[in-house]
Amino acid sequence: MTSKIPLLMLNPLQDEYTQQISAVYDVTFATDDAKRREAIATQGSRYRAVLTIGTIGITGEEIAALPALELIVTLGVGYEMVDVAAARARGIALANGAGTNDDCVADHAFGLLLAAVRGIAQLDRGVRKGLWRDQLSFYTPTVSSKRIGLLGMGMIGQKIARRAGGFDMPVGYFSRTRKADLPYSYFDSALALAEWADYLIVATPGGADTRHMVNTQVLNALGPKGVLVNIARGSVVDTAALAAALREGRIASAGVDVYESEPQPPAELIDLPNVVLTPHIAGRSPEAMQASVLRFLENAGAFFAGKPMPSPI
Repeated sequence: MTSKIPLLMLNPLQDEYTQQISAVYDVTFATDDAKRREAIATQGSRYRAVLTIGTIGITGEEIAALPALELIVTLGVGYEMVDVAAARARGIALANGAGTNDDCVADHAFGLLLAAVRGIAQLDRGVRKGLWRDQLSFYTPTVSSKRIGLLGMGMIGQKIARRAGGFDMPVGYFSRTRKADLPYSYFDSALALAEWADYLIVATPGGADTRHMVNTQVLNALGPKGVLVNIARGSVVDTAALAAALREGRIASAGVDVYESEPQPPAELIDLPNVVLTPHIAGRSPEAMQASVLRFLENAGAFFAGKPMPSPI
């Protein structure tokens, strides 16, 4: 019987999914800092593969302590905390879960947009306090036909844009490159996009290149009727600037799934009634998680069989 390939797993995952991975690989679960340090210190020479996620990643120092490492895979599409340069310098292969949760994230983005624009969370709280609509005394805007701006036009951005079409919304976007095959308006900066858009959805990768792309200037350009939704990475939005803009009415509301303080709640936003918060859950559904696990197994299986991986980085 062939022995299982040793795998170091750095991200938590529900039992039904870890069982599928454990059926194929000899898994060490190191899902907190102490277990991670111990596993690398005591068994680092064993591991031929690492499974992680973008917000957990793996450092260059850790890669150096894994001399047998051949493959690093992130369960989702993001890999901003993986030291890609260190991995490539060692000839270590890299893959991700691109495409496995696009629909789930796009659905959640629209859910946050609808909740933020229509004041659904505030209305829910009012009803639970025994209030009727006249006592709540505020009307919320129609979402349909408003201009939607997308910061990022990868697969998730494109899925959001398709959903916007169902709401008769003109779509504009800013990304690193213009996509000539798409029928949407391209803007050459985040600021220009925010000036045009009624609603701004952040769907761009995290990392140093996009840190605080949404800042005070961009929020001011979005304007007092504008709404921000972030389903990308917390680092892309300046949290303090967002809190100030919401508190001072320089934008109307926000829907936020990701924030700079993760996993701690964003303290600056907690007390604000015009923000809807979810705990970095946009990409999680049973369907999306299963697809992500299967993609990992496909990537790793192909790599160790000497075949092309479905979604290399």
